[in-house]
Parts: sequence; structure tokens; C-alpha cells
Amino acid sequence: MNSKFTQLQQQTRRHFLSSSGVGLGAIALSSLNGGLAEADISLDPTTPLAGRKPHFEAKAKRVIYLHLTGSPPNLDIYDYKPELVKRTGQDCPDEFLKGRTFAFTSGVPKLLGTPRTFTQHGQSGTWLSDAVPNFHRVADDICFIHSMNTDQFNHAPAELLIYTGSPRSGRPSMGSWVTYGLGTENQDLPGFVVLISSGVQPNGGANSYGSGFLPSVFQGVQCRSKGDPVLYVSDPAGMDRSVRRRSLDALKELNQLQAQELGHPETITRIAQYELAYRMQASVPEVMDITQETKETQDAYGAKPGESSFANNCLLARRLVEQGVRFVQLFDWGWDFHGTGPGEGLTDGLTNKWAMTDKPIAALIEDLKQRGLFEDTLIVCGGEFGRTPFREGRTAAGNILGRDHFPDCFTMWLAGGGVKGGCNYGQTDELGFGVVENKVTPHDLQATILHLLGFNHEQLTYRFQGRDYRLTDVHGKVIADVIS
Repeated sequence: MNSKFTQLQQQTRRHFLSSSGVGLGAIALSSLNGGLAEADISLDPTTPLAGRKPHFEAKAKRVIYLHLTGSPPNLDIYDYKPELVKRTGQDCPDEFLKGRTFAFTSGVPKLLGTPRTFTQHGQSGTWLSDAVPNFHRVADDICFIHSMNTDQFNHAPAELLIYTGSPRSGRPSMGSWVTYGLGTENQDLPGFVVLISSGVQPNGGANSYGSGFLPSVFQGVQCRSKGDPVLYVSDPAGMDRSVRRRSLDALKELNQLQAQELGHPETITRIAQYELAYRMQASVPEVMDITQETKETQDAYGAKPGESSFANNCLLARRLVEQGVRFVQLFDWGWDFHGTGPGEGLTDGLTNKWAMTDKPIAALIEDLKQRGLFEDTLIVCGGEFGRTPFREGRTAAGNILGRDHFPDCFTMWLAGGGVKGGCNYGQTDELGFGVVENKVTPHDLQATILHLLGFNHEQLTYRFQGRDYRLTDVHGKVIADVIS
């Protein structure tokens, strides 16, 4: 780093205290942090994605996160409430409405039990609806968390809270924190890859997979299952690989001159990003080519080469983690079941949506198990909040059943990567209005994911604007009961 830049930093009180390892400031800070004054990762900006060891032995080496954008109706899929079914059509009890504001519902709504048929599956006896027929055969591989709770009921803030630890934009996403902590196992591929189906970006936009104030090399790289795998990764017309190499060398020299002059570490990181992009030209097209898979494997997922689909992306996620990518994030749009149209209804709409998704998810679990990757690959699936136990106000008089946004309780699930299979953790009341056992917040979920990857979430930090930040903010407790 530039010596002038370093000297300017040392003139501030905070930097002086943080660098004075034997001074009173460092001693005080160490005592407040339980003896851990220096907790962030030591990075070499020239090789920021180099593999690094976590704080302790990990159960999971990598993550595949399936985000169902818009939030599926958990009461019609995973969380069976027979009492709510009995009371369908009754006025919602007043105690659940007092002082509450809902996104699209006012007045006194009618209770709505599920129109789906629930049955028990696996040795665990897990209740699952007929909307997810392929989940029935993998019920004993999944740990359902029925007691998720958030304080956000609008899509974008709720999604950002799940992924960045804050409902406001600007914080690093979970995948960025993981690659910052662990690096990657394959220097020719990004450490963090994003796959988007249904043609729509997540509600939080690029912030849901951005690097925030972390070095930009840790942001998610969006890949596509149709067309060019990564935008601008191909050589422009008239430029062959040798010309691209010479142009990158020229850019490298200019960036090195700027780094020597200004001393900004992000400049060195950008050099590493350009070099990664050059290597990706050869490695990404190969790993993204699902025609290399057998016809049997493609059929198991429901994947079709050349298309852009959730099924293709699930198969690509397996191929990516198999090649050493640390964090793969899938976003699938179309889970906002308000009942405003046939596609958002709890009967045919939900059946059709799951027909495109539960088959590839079950195939992903079974494929990872067959290849010996399931035990150290953590799969996470869910939305950003729940859905109401009553009919959504705007569609209450129509024939299409729908539910409003609901932050108080919802279901997410984990599988593989050191998680107990056939587990049903947490419980909501008999009508599905609130958590009555083992409440789990987004920060608790984040702390648990990091723990499975070998990190103490309180120690995985990054210094920005004079203080240490972490994914879990100042919250979060590991859910020990779901860990095997």
C-alpha cells in the first residue's frame, strides 16, 4: 500500500488505536471482544480469492441457496394447520389484527385453511402437501424450520435482510461474506455465482448478491444458461485472445501506476478481477455446458439444453460446486401468491409453479448424494417472509385464492452440509399466526450457515468507515438443534 496513504490513516485516532497492539486502546478493545481485537481476514489483494481456512473445522464446504422470490405460501406446502382448515371462512380473530398493518388487506379478513391435501412422508412423518410430490421422497433429507420470523413485510427490504443482514442497501451479501472468508477452490472460476430464472432480477436487485463495502471481487457473478454464459466475457468482434491478453497487460500496468500513486487497495483487486475474467473465458463455457451431462441426468432434473429455466440452473449449480465454486445463488421469480390471477392462485397456480421447481430440487439432492457431495454441500431454500392465514383483501371476493404478505412466521429448509435430515424445527400456533416455539430470525439463520462453514459469525468481520462490520450485524444465535 502507498506509504503516504498509510501515514494519513495513522493520523486518525481510530486507526492509531487499532494498530497499537500493546496500547491501552487495543487492550480495551480486546477485552470487549472477548480477547479478539483482530478478527477480520488478512487478504493479499493480488490473489483475493485464494483458498483460506475457516475458524474451526467445517461441516460444509460450499452452499447452494435457492431463493423463491416473492415468498411461497408455507401453509399450503410445508406447515399443515388442520384447525385453520376447520375454521375457513370465519372472521379473523381480533387479537391477531389489533395494531397490525398488512400490505394489501384491511378490515376483518376471512380465515383461509389450505385447499391442498397434506400427507405424512418418510420415517420422520413430515407433513407435506400434494403441491410438492417430488419432495415426498426426500423428506428425510430435509430440515424444515417452521419458526422463521422477520420484521419486514415488503419484498425488497425483507430480501435484503435475509441476504445482507440489513433491510437497507449497501451491505455485503451472504455469498460475498462466504467467499471473503473462504476464497475459492478453483482460481479459474468465480467464488460466488448467481443464476436467475423466470427472467426477472431479485426484489433487492443486484444488492441481493452484491459485495457492498467488501472488495468488488467478492460480488456475485451472474451466469446465464442461455446465450453467453457471462456478459462481456467473450472477446469483442475483431479481437482475438492474443490481443485481449495484450490489452489486459496494458490495463494492468496503468492500474499498477495508479495503485503506486494513490495506494487504494481496490485498484489492486481490480487487476485480479481482470485476470479472473480472462481465465473465465475458457473455464466458464465448459462448466456451463449441460450437454456434457447424460440424458438420464438431464431428464432427472427436467433440464433442457439451450433454455433458461430453474431446472437448468439446479443442474448448473451442481456442476459449479463440483468444480469448486464456493457459493451458488439461484433466484426464481413468481412466488408472490396474492391470487390476483390464475398464476398466483393456491390451487392450479401453485401446482403449476411447483411442477417447474420441486422436481429439479429433489433431483439436486439425489444427485449430490450419488456423487458424494451432499454431506459437505449445504442447500438452503425459502423466500423472504411468509403468507397470511387469511385471504388477501383485494382478492377476497374472487374465485382465485391468495394470501397477503406476512412477516410473523414462515418456513425455510436446509439440507446436507451437516444439517439433521428429517427434522422439523420450531412451531407456530394452530392457526399459523405466530411462533410458539424456537423463534428463528434472519440473523440466526445467517449465524447458523456461517457456523456450518466453520465460522464464528461474530469474528468474521470487515473494517469499514472506522468500525468492524459483520453479516449478522449485532444479532444472531446459532441454531444448534438443527446441526447433526
